[in-house]
Amino acid sequence: MNGLHPRSISAPELQKWLQEERLDPLLVDVREDHELEVAPFPAPVLHLPLSRSEAWLPELDQQLPDERAVVVLCHAGVRSLHFGLWLLEQRRSLEVWNLDGGIEAWSLQVDASVPRY
Repeated sequence: MNGLHPRSISAPELQKWLQEERLDPLLVDVREDHELEVAPFPAPVLHLPLSRSEAWLPELDQQLPDERAVVVLCHAGVRSLHFGLWLLEQRRSLEVWNLDGGIEAWSLQVDASVPRY
């Protein structure tokens, strides 16, 4: 392990970032299909379900530009943290953030219309 860790970002901080008039981060959602159906994130995401990594791994480098920050998210922030750690091991040049508390925190702190599950 290289000692690099994703930066943490709270749901309200991410909401503010998405509302600002600057380059939005690339949102990467690692949840499974059924989770996105129940509680989709209310902004465009790159959906990379961890259980199907063999399908998206070959093109991953092309989907993650170095010049754009990446915010990873999942249900509670644990799977996305592990994915963020792995991502930084592969590409030290990326700026990687992890949504603390995941979509659950987003629902509780930012947008109650996003279903909790």
